[in-house]
Amino acid sequence: MAFHWIDRMAVEEEGEGPAVVCVHGLGGSSNTYTPLMPALARHRVIRIDLPGSGRSQHAEGELSIAVYVEAILAMCARLNVTRAHWLGHSMGTIVCQHIAAAHPKLVASAALFGPLIEPPEAARTAMKARAAKARGSASAMQEITEALLGAALSADTRQRLPVAVAYVRESLMRQDGEAYARSCEALASARAAAVETIEAPVLLVTGDEDGVAPPQAVRSMAEKFHRARSTRVVVLPRCGHWTPIERPEECQRELRDFLSANARS
Repeated sequence: MAFHWIDRMAVEEEGEGPAVVCVHGLGGSSNTYTPLMPALARHRVIRIDLPGSGRSQHAEGELSIAVYVEAILAMCARLNVTRAHWLGHSMGTIVCQHIAAAHPKLVASAALFGPLIEPPEAARTAMKARAAKARGSASAMQEITEALLGAALSADTRQRLPVAVAYVRESLMRQDGEAYARSCEALASARAAAVETIEAPVLLVTGDEDGVAPPQAVRSMAEKFHRARSTRVVVLPRCGHWTPIERPEECQRELRDFLSANARS
């Protein structure tokens, strides 16, 4: 594995073959995709910690989807990535959609987990409130984490998969409060990409208990990809919002089939 610092953004690179770029969501990091690595054999896998997250928490200035896109495009230029399959989770799915719409030659396909086009107004308000809370006290991230464990994971995951719960808990609690607050504000201000122009094949995976990306919303989202060469929606049973963590084997299977079907894209 090679590790890069590119404009203060942490980037991991491993493997050989067609490029795959992995973009995590709010409160995540490159480790969000560790459970999916078995499905990415024979690929050049590039995993990042977005500015403001993980090892990239010391990024300066206001964060936004545009800032994330600019950082990722600079990373692609530095590492000579001219075409890739893109994996996104949650907020990362919005980033991937913006890249696919604005830079179609860079995107061979897009596999989006817990996907959304943009947050609804109620979620924007909640994100702003969470940002204020994250800045409020030393214990804020502990309180935010405990609330999200109940809201973002399925009942089955909480009962049967303590390692998955521990991962999500650690991922959230490791976030710096101020950096997490700026990441919340980036999501709160996110606007939809021109998804109707995206031509790359699209895979949309959500959980039947995902409150951020409910199945019906994801099905409606799929209808907006008018020009995509293919669009597939998968709803995983007894699964919440952290699909790669909660249901890794099912996500691996769907991802492996999707990449195989689009190997020549």
